[in-house]
Amino acid sequence: MTVDRAVAPAALGRAVLLGRGAATLTAAGTGLRLVPDPRPLLLAAAVLLLGSVAGLVVLARNPYVVRHPVPLLAADTLLTLAVLAADPGIAYFCAAAGASALAGVVVGMRALWLAAAHAALGYAVAAHVLAGSPAHAEFVLAYPIACVLAATGAAVATTALRRHVELSVRVVASAQRAAAADERARLARELHDSVAKTLRGVSFAALALPQSLRRHPDLAERLAGTVSEGAAAAAREARDLLDGLRSDEPTRDFAAVVTDRCAGWQRSTGIAVRLDLAAADPPLPVRYELLRILQEALRNTAAHAAATAVTVRLAPLEGRLVLTVTDNGRGFPVPPSLAELRTGNRYGILGMSERARLSGGALRVRSSPGSGTCVEAAIPA
Repeated sequence: MTVDRAVAPAALGRAVLLGRGAATLTAAGTGLRLVPDPRPLLLAAAVLLLGSVAGLVVLARNPYVVRHPVPLLAADTLLTLAVLAADPGIAYFCAAAGASALAGVVVGMRALWLAAAHAALGYAVAAHVLAGSPAHAEFVLAYPIACVLAATGAAVATTALRRHVELSVRVVASAQRAAAADERARLARELHDSVAKTLRGVSFAALALPQSLRRHPDLAERLAGTVSEGAAAAAREARDLLDGLRSDEPTRDFAAVVTDRCAGWQRSTGIAVRLDLAAADPPLPVRYELLRILQEALRNTAAHAAATAVTVRLAPLEGRLVLTVTDNGRGFPVPPSLAELRTGNRYGILGMSERARLSGGALRVRSSPGSGTCVEAAIPA
């Protein structure tokens, strides 16, 4: 991901023009009480403000004008000289300092040459001002050096902002690459754990089918049934996988997504669902795994529990997000180790346990015959 190098100068250029306009208004308001004839000061301030507004409009419509510093700085220098012609006083000093700062934004430290020229002209203007009124000489003589300081500060600020933007873009790009890699790994794991295994079994049955047709017609019939069932299972697993990928809406509150999922399941099964959900904003991988665990727990309840009610709870606990799905169904004896469920073909619970473990958490199942089932997944939030 590349960084547009016009971003920082355009942003700071607008800031300089706004700051120059504000300084001019402040200085003009103060100077009106100090000069006998305020008309030249008002004219100079008006010229400078109109020029600054025009610059703001140009930068807003076409920020890439900062890539062409010569015409930009030439136009701003002419504006500064017009202010000088209108009133060689405080408005001019504001214009010169702003022009030097804009040059520092656009061309960096090379702006010191232009700032030095503005400072030299500023000292000539200061001599003219002091010839008419020697009061406050120390302040008047300090104005021209502000051109050099403004150019230096603007150049340093632009360089720092550009580096900050580039670093921020690199960090975001790195995070996007990591997220994409995690997503690819997760999809690969999903396909391997579901569709790929089913299709492998279908493939083995299909390979044995031609030979069985000639020698063992009964076996061939069973193999054909296996192929048909396996293809249907693979299609169902692929559909479940797609539903799981589409189920989450990362921009929505996680509790709202869980609510929608449970409401849809309740409509399709007729089993009442009671919700007790705390507000939560887990990372995207945790959201996905918790939703898939919820999906599998509800599917198991509908398929095996003969339940009439389910309670779904979501709550933070000691740095973890705990999802609990409890039904009032028939229950079953839970072995000491969930791995023993393989012998009973209860692969859904094993899949939920694997999801929780790969996310750094754990799955607990509490159940007994006639007492319902409670599935609890705790994953670091």
